[in-house]
Amino acid sequence: MGALLNALLRYRGFVIGSVKREFQTRYRTSMLGALWLVLQPLALIVVYTVIFSEVMKSRMPGVQSTFGYSIYLCAGVLTWGLFSEIVSRGQSVFVDNANLLKKLNFPRIVLPVIVTCSALLNFAIIFGLFLIFLVATGNFPGVVFLGLIPLLLTQVLFGIGLGMTLGVLNVFFRDVGQFMGILLQFWFWFTPIVYPWHVLPEKVKPLIRFNPMASLVEGYQTIFVNRLWPDWSIVWPVFVAGVLVCVLGLYLFRRHAAEMVDEL
Repeated sequence: MGALLNALLRYRGFVIGSVKREFQTRYRTSMLGALWLVLQPLALIVVYTVIFSEVMKSRMPGVQSTFGYSIYLCAGVLTWGLFSEIVSRGQSVFVDNANLLKKLNFPRIVLPVIVTCSALLNFAIIFGLFLIFLVATGNFPGVVFLGLIPLLLTQVLFGIGLGMTLGVLNVFFRDVGQFMGILLQFWFWFTPIVYPWHVLPEKVKPLIRFNPMASLVEGYQTIFVNRLWPDWSIVWPVFVAGVLVCVLGLYLFRRHAAEMVDEL
C-alpha cells in the first residue's frame, strides 16, 4: 500500500494533467462545450420531475416543500451518476488504455485514479449547480450538509474498488464489460431514486437493503429532503464492503498487472 501511495505522489502531475486534458478533449469540438455536462442530467431530471411530480401527482410523505420531489430526485440521480461513471469507466480503463500501457512505463494504478478524479470533477460542477438551486429556493439543509462528506467517501471507495476489480477481470474476460453495462441499468431501477421507499411492498424492502447504493442514496435523500443526519447504521456496512472490494481490486491488480499487458 505504501508503494502504491508513493507512486501516486510521484506521478501526481501525470494524474492532474490527464484529468485536465481529458476534460478539455471531451468538449473541445462541441459548440456548447462543457455546457453539455449540465444539460444531459438536467434533461433527465426535468423529464422525471414532469412525469412523476406533475402528471402522476406524486408527493413525498411528510415533505411540504414545493420542490420536495425534485430535490429527492436530484439527490439520487446526481450521486448515482457519479457512481455509475466511476464503475463503467473503471471496468474498461485498462482495455481503453491498452496502447498507453504497452508504450509507456508508469504505475498502472494511476489509471483508475484518473478515472475517479475525472468523474469527481464532472460531479462537482453538476452538484455545485444543485447546491445553488437549494440555496436560491431556501432548501439548503444546513449543518447536516456535512453528512455528505462520509457518504461521498464511502461511495467513491466502493465505486473505485468495484471498478478496478471489474477492470482487471475485463482484460481477460471481455464479457464482463458488456454484462456490467446491462447490470447498471437494472441496478439503477432497483435503487429507490425515482420512486420513494414508502411505495415498495414490505416484503421487498429487506431485499433492497442488500443493495449498497440504496443505503447511500437514502442517506443523501435524508440530508437534502428531510434535512436530517443519515442513519449511519445502514451506511457503515457499505463502507466495509467498499474496503473489501478495494482490497480485492488491489490484490487482482498486483497479481495480474504483468499479465494484463501481454493479454492486451
